[in-house]
Amino acid sequence: MDTHADQQPPIISGAYAEGRLARAFVTALTHADPATRARAEERAGGWRRVLAGMAAGTLKVGSRTPVRGLPAWVTPEVLHGGFATGTARAGGPLLAYETEAARKAGVPEDREALFAHCLTETGLAELWALLDSACYEVALPEEAALLTVAWLVRAGEAGAALELVREIAPFAATLRFTPRPTGSPAPDTDAVHRRTVAEAGATLAARGPNSAVETQREALRVWRPFEDELLAHWLETAGPGHRVLDREPGSGWHERGTALLDRYRSLAREHTLCGRHRDPGGNPGILRGALEETAAGRPLDARRLGLLRHAVASMVRKRGLPGSERHTAVRSAQAAQAALPSHQDLARLVAHRLSGLPQDTGAADVSALVAPVTEAEGERSGLPAGTAVPPALRRVVEAARSAPLPTLVELGVVPSAEVLAELVPQLVAAETARAHRDAPLRALAAANYRAFRNRRSLLLLDLERQVRLEELPWVRAVSAQRASGADVRDSAHATLRRLAEVAVDGFPGTLLPNPLVRELSVLARRTGLDAPLVEELAADIFMGTFSPKFQAAAVVAAELLGGGSLYERYYGIDYAAVRAPADARPGRGATRRKTARDAPEFAALCHQRAGARPFGGVAENGTVIEQAQILTTHNLATLVHRVGIAPACGWADLARRCFVTVCRLTGRVHHERWPLATVKDAAYAWRQMLFHLSLCDGDAAAGVLAGMPGELARHPGHVAARLAPALAGLRLVADGGSFAADGTADAGRARRLTGWTATGGHWLCAGPVGSGRPPEA
Repeated sequence: MDTHADQQPPIISGAYAEGRLARAFVTALTHADPATRARAEERAGGWRRVLAGMAAGTLKVGSRTPVRGLPAWVTPEVLHGGFATGTARAGGPLLAYETEAARKAGVPEDREALFAHCLTETGLAELWALLDSACYEVALPEEAALLTVAWLVRAGEAGAALELVREIAPFAATLRFTPRPTGSPAPDTDAVHRRTVAEAGATLAARGPNSAVETQREALRVWRPFEDELLAHWLETAGPGHRVLDREPGSGWHERGTALLDRYRSLAREHTLCGRHRDPGGNPGILRGALEETAAGRPLDARRLGLLRHAVASMVRKRGLPGSERHTAVRSAQAAQAALPSHQDLARLVAHRLSGLPQDTGAADVSALVAPVTEAEGERSGLPAGTAVPPALRRVVEAARSAPLPTLVELGVVPSAEVLAELVPQLVAAETARAHRDAPLRALAAANYRAFRNRRSLLLLDLERQVRLEELPWVRAVSAQRASGADVRDSAHATLRRLAEVAVDGFPGTLLPNPLVRELSVLARRTGLDAPLVEELAADIFMGTFSPKFQAAAVVAAELLGGGSLYERYYGIDYAAVRAPADARPGRGATRRKTARDAPEFAALCHQRAGARPFGGVAENGTVIEQAQILTTHNLATLVHRVGIAPACGWADLARRCFVTVCRLTGRVHHERWPLATVKDAAYAWRQMLFHLSLCDGDAAAGVLAGMPGELARHPGHVAARLAPALAGLRLVADGGSFAADGTADAGRARRLTGWTATGGHWLCAGPVGSGRPPEA
C-alpha cells in the first residue's frame, strides 16, 4: 500500500480514522441525548481499535480479508467508510439465548462447550426440531452454520457435514454458530415491510413530550386565562373608551389585586415552560407590573400609566372584552386546542394496539391500528373517544405495513430508491431459496440470505470484490442441493424484471443505489442471463480503472443505443469504438479478457472523454466515473435490453418525470451554499431523461420536449434561467446539431449537462441575472 503513497486515496490514511474518532469523542461528551452519547462512545471505541490495528499491522485496510487471522467468510465489525475494527460481529460475550441454551444442555457457559453439545445426538435432535419448526432467527450468517450441519447429517451427507465442522471448528470458542429461537416462523409470502411490529411499537413507546407543543398547551391553559383575569381586574377602573384609572375602583379591588399577584407567583413556580409572561415589555407584563406598583401603594408615573392604557386598549381591540361573544369564542377555541390529547398519550395507545400482534414481522392491515380512539379505549386511557391518530404517528405504523413492494411504493411507504434497496433482500432471499427442494433447507437458506445482506461492505482497493454468499462454508456445503432447471431460471428472471421495473418506474431520475444493484445482480446470475450490472464508484477511492463488467455493460448500451440515438448524439459517444475492445483478440485475448481484473481500454476511453489525468484528484476522478456511467447508462440499457423491463407508464412518462426531478433539484441549487452534490444528482436525472427519450418514438419524444416549458413555468423563474443552456443544447441535438469538443455550442448559450467538474465550479450554479447570487468560477 505504500507504493506510490502520494497517489493513495486520503481515506486510507490514519488521519481519516483520527478525524472520525474525534467527532465521535466530541459527540459522546457534549450531546444532550444519553442514548446518542452512548452510541458515540461505542463508535469512538471502534475507531480506537481501527487505529490500534493499523499501527500494529493486524488490520489491512482495503483488503477483503482485513483482519489478520479471520477468513473472508467471518462477518467483521465495519465502521463508516468500510473500515474493519478488527473484531468479528459474531464474537464478544455470550448472548442471553446462548447462556440459556448452555444452561438447558447442562454444559459450561462458553461457546466451545455449546458447539460441542450441538454435535451430540441430543444437540442434533434439538437443531432438527428448530429446522422443522422454522422458529428461529439468523441475525448474522454465522448463526446458520450449525443448523446447516444438522441438515446435512439428517440428509445423509455426513462427509459434507464433517468438512463443514472442520472448517468452522477453529473458531468455535469465539464465534456464535447457533441460531436464535423465536416464537413463530418467518412468513413465506411476497409481502415485505420496512419495520417490524416490534420496532414500530418501540418507536411509539419511546416517544416523549414535544416541548414546543407542551409550551403552547401551558400558555393556552394557564397563562391566557390569567391574562384575562388581569385585564378584567384593570377594566374595573375603566371609564369611557376602556380608559383605565379614569374612576375609582370598587371595594376590595386592591385586595383582589394582591391575591392575583400571589397567584401569579404560584403559577410561575409550577408552570415553567412558557416564558412570555415574564417579559416586562409585553402587554401581560405591563399589566402585572402596574398592579405590583399599585399593590405596593406607589402611584403610577405618566410613562407607566400611558403604557398601561395602551396595553389594555390593545388587548381589548384584539379579542374584545372578557366575557364578550368574540372573546369567549377565541378562548373556547384555544381551550379546545389545549385539551386535545398529546401525541405522547396517543402514541402509547397505538403502541398498546401493536402489542397484541406478532412482533417479528409486519402488519398486513394497519387500518385498525390507526383508527380513532374507541369508547372502550377512552374509558381505559382517559383519552376522548373519537380522537384521530395524528399523521406523525400514522407514518410510524405505516412503516410496519406488510404488502407487496409495488403497493408500498404506491402508498409512499417506500419513499426512495434507497429505502427500496433495504426491502429488496427480503424478496431476493425468498427467490434464491426456492431453488432448494427441501422445505427446512429452503427456510434456512432464506434466513441466511437475509442475515448476509445485513453485512456491511468493506472499503476495498485494486478492484477487489466484496465477499459473496457462495463463499460462506455452510452455503458451499449445500450448494449441490440447489436445483438449476429452466423453472428456477424463469422464476428468478420474473422476479428480476419485476423488481427492476418497480425501481425504474417508481423512482425515475434516481441512480440505482449500490445495495439494489447487488440484489439485482444476484438474480441476474440465477437467470443465466448475460446482464452485466455495475455499481456506483466512490471518487475518493477510485484507482483509475474499471472491472471488465463496465466494458460489458457499455457494449450492451451500444447494442441498444448505437446507430444515432438521441442519447448517443447528445453525449458525443462513438458506440462503435466502445464495442471495438470487446470484439478484438477473439483467440487468446478472449480468454485473457474473461480472467482479467480490469478493462484498460475502457478506462482509457473514460479518461480521454473526461480529459482527466491518471491519478487525479477527487473531482477529476468524478469526471472519469461519470463518463463510465454515461457509456454504460448505469444499468438502464442492461435492464431494458437484456432483462426486458418495460414500465407500464411508458418511456415518455418516465422522461417527463425525470425532467420534473431535474427542475426540483435545480431549484434547490439556488438556496444551497455547497450545491455541487445537488448538481450531480440533477445531471443523473437529466441523463436518465435522455435515455428514456431515446426509447420513445418521434412523436412521443417531441411531445415531451414540447411540454418542458410548461413544467418550467411551475417552478421559480431562476430554474428556467439556470437550465436554459441545457435545454438549448437538448433542442440543438434533437434538431440534428451537435456540441463542440468542449460540450458547448452557439457561443456557450447551449451546453451539455454533466454533473462533475474538475474546475471547482459548475455553470448550473451561476446565479441568473437578478438572483443576488454571484456566479461560481
